Amino acid sequence: MAARRLSSLLSRSLHLPSASASLGRSHGVARHINRFSTAAAVEELVTPPVQVNYTKLLINGQFVDSASGKTFPTLDPRTGEVIANVAEGDLEDVNRAVAAARKAFDEGPWPKMSAYERSRIMLKFADLVEKHNDEIAALETWDNGKPYLQAAQAEVPSFVRLFRYYAGWADKIHGLTVPADGPHHVQTLHEPIGVAGQIIPWNFPLLMMAWKVGPALACGNTIVLKTAEQTPLTALYVANLFHEAGLPPGVLNIVSGFGPTAGAALASHMDVDKLAFTGSTETGQTVLQLAAKSNLKPVTLELGGKSPFIICEDADIDHAVELAHFALFFNQGQCCCAGSRTYVHERVYDEFVEKAKARAMRRVVGDPFKKGVEQGPQIDSEQFKKILRYIREGRDSSATLECGGDRIGSKGYFIQPTVFSNVKEDMSIAQDEIFGPVQCVFKFKDIGEVIKRANNTRYGLAAGVFTKNIDTANTLTRGLRAGTVWINCYDIFDAGIPFGGYKMSGMGREKGIYSLNNYLQVKAVVTPLKNPAWI
Repeated sequence: MAARRLSSLLSRSLHLPSASASLGRSHGVARHINRFSTAAAVEELVTPPVQVNYTKLLINGQFVDSASGKTFPTLDPRTGEVIANVAEGDLEDVNRAVAAARKAFDEGPWPKMSAYERSRIMLKFADLVEKHNDEIAALETWDNGKPYLQAAQAEVPSFVRLFRYYAGWADKIHGLTVPADGPHHVQTLHEPIGVAGQIIPWNFPLLMMAWKVGPALACGNTIVLKTAEQTPLTALYVANLFHEAGLPPGVLNIVSGFGPTAGAALASHMDVDKLAFTGSTETGQTVLQLAAKSNLKPVTLELGGKSPFIICEDADIDHAVELAHFALFFNQGQCCCAGSRTYVHERVYDEFVEKAKARAMRRVVGDPFKKGVEQGPQIDSEQFKKILRYIREGRDSSATLECGGDRIGSKGYFIQPTVFSNVKEDMSIAQDEIFGPVQCVFKFKDIGEVIKRANNTRYGLAAGVFTKNIDTANTLTRGLRAGTVWINCYDIFDAGIPFGGYKMSGMGREKGIYSLNNYLQVKAVVTPLKNPAWI
């Protein structure tokens, strides 16, 4: 239900009058919203309606300072100003967290607890998160910059749904009885893998936490979670609720810090049994190397993408424009599966480009706490500069800049929704993951051609197809080398739908039943049978 709410909410461009009105009444939201073409989108910022209470590391059930005493600032992307100073974990802190997780797994009650009891704790946690929905959403928006409505009505409910989903799996994990050729009883045991190291990104801090922590706990593992340095606040907030729900100390440990220090220490730790990482392909390669060079721990990787969104000649253009717009601009374009290569059939290309340009120019950019805002700021200065660099490269190529292409205002990390047409495959904006509000529109002639072009990338995370013809849809679905193909929809993320990539978009799957395999070991147990009545 939460995932369907996410798609329904966002595909309507975040225009929900009742929710917006409620937000305006609660938090003094200004009635006037500036379009992206103005330079005043961030004036009169709303004061976030939440307090920052958790900034320390969580180790063995306690919030503690880092061993070095160091902190780092987490910034408000609306302004670039400091929200709070957060404990900076490094090697020593990772060692402490792993030791706590190891003790909790080897000696603590969690893996020895009945699956039903583990399920009850996870369900109670989900109830607590639901109770604190608005505060958690406000903290996510403040730290990340995404629209409050998106966080409050889509992402936090999806977080709750995911934990309820995995709570339901906890007491349904079991092995098999296997027939043998001789007088032996053979069974398989599905055992928790042990201490799971998990590294999550900044674009969906809460959801990525749920994708990883949910299945790991359902299977009976303990965890050391490293948050992204840009967005550490919500994980610490909800971790406190986990302990209120009765999670034993040491089962979930959270280390905030930087990739080259805390992240590398976790990936290379000899006492971590399993590693899961979501982030860029380049960092994923480093994580995989560190895991291999240490103790050959298995690794799940959910990495970058350059996903094609294919609009066929029979498309309802108005609908296609809206869906393609959503596929790219959702979450400020900061989505690994964004439909960042929009392929449009030549017969409808010109009409599509004009309408896509008009839609982008209507997109409302501003303070994500304000009523009616569709797009907030990019996450930080580094990402902001990277996106503007790619826009410059697009301008310098033979691509046509239809609209956008610049920053908004002089404060914060706001970028105009940008559309390029006449994009060619050899351009950097066509090949690289920009991770920002930049739509690239390509022209194609026939299905065979577009399949080849869509697959001509090192990525393979997702794809979208827009057509009325079921035969065309089936041909494209089977021809596209991507982990997810959405037909006449996009970004449907139900808890049971597996997600992951082909090629350099990663390995393994998250969500659904497939994710449980990431956190289980299979053990075969063989016992002789003496004078069996049957074999």
